[in-house]
Amino acid sequence: MIRSLYFSPAGKLQTDFNQIDIAFSLHEQGGLLWVDFQGAPDEEAEPILTKTFGFHPLAIDDALQESHVPKLDDWGTYLYIVLHTVLFDSLEGDVDTHELDVFLGANYMVTHHDEPIDAVDRVWSAVQRDERHMKSGPDHLLYRLVDEIAASYMPVVEQLDLSIDQLEDEIFNGRDVRALERIFSLKRAVLYLRRILAPQGVVLNKLARDDYEVIDAADRVYFRDVYDHMVRLYDIIEGVRDLVSGTLETYLSITNNRLNDVMKTLTLITTLFMPISFIASFFGMNFFEPTTPLNIWTGRPAFIITLIILILTPMAMYLWMRRRKWM
Repeated sequence: MIRSLYFSPAGKLQTDFNQIDIAFSLHEQGGLLWVDFQGAPDEEAEPILTKTFGFHPLAIDDALQESHVPKLDDWGTYLYIVLHTVLFDSLEGDVDTHELDVFLGANYMVTHHDEPIDAVDRVWSAVQRDERHMKSGPDHLLYRLVDEIAASYMPVVEQLDLSIDQLEDEIFNGRDVRALERIFSLKRAVLYLRRILAPQGVVLNKLARDDYEVIDAADRVYFRDVYDHMVRLYDIIEGVRDLVSGTLETYLSITNNRLNDVMKTLTLITTLFMPISFIASFFGMNFFEPTTPLNIWTGRPAFIITLIILILTPMAMYLWMRRRKWM
């Protein structure tokens, strides 16, 4: 789908231009054009990007092939910017990102993405409701877009934090048999989000501090504000990463404690039955006939005494171990 918004010098907002209208609007002074390629086939998008806008083939190839971390390339009369939006699957604990390619010129902004992006749709709807968003120029429109993308990261971070809290409760209650798998899924998600936030913060820092032809110096303060949000988000992600590591250590500690309890119980049972086994083994050594008469050992008194010893010995050992505080 290819859609367009054009704010004419007369203050009129027009939509859904064709390729010829786009070419005419680019040469009109004082207007602002926003063209959005959402899931458009390469054979439809490439002629417009190449012939109508005249972008460099390397920049077009980067935009059509989604395989880049956030970055910024200065092509003189326009900027090529790669940004990432983030999605979080709370059931699987996985983080996924969608790449957003932006071309920013003196009187236009072109966005390209294969999947629907909520931040783009929200800014698109806001521009249609209030035309003032288009009056401040393309750099301010870019600010609105990157600010919306930065704001979309916070709910994902909050969901990660909530998932960690729920996982910790389930670990302490012993209800989650897939706890270790979920911990590593969350850890992988946090690390992936951290690898995206770091270069995206670099891009915003460049927009806030470097001198570009298509960025008004007065608008850099807005990008600096978004950069500050990204820095805070990165710090929060570092804290979430520590929480995941702490959860893993807690899980391993609880598992070791449970294993120790099991071994302690088994050792106790073995220890209590050890003297009984010795006594039973001693009286079961009947392979050789004794050379002296030992009829007394097979009588009723010997049976009763042996039975009493078998009962009292584990009880005495149990009380002795309790006294030694082994239990």
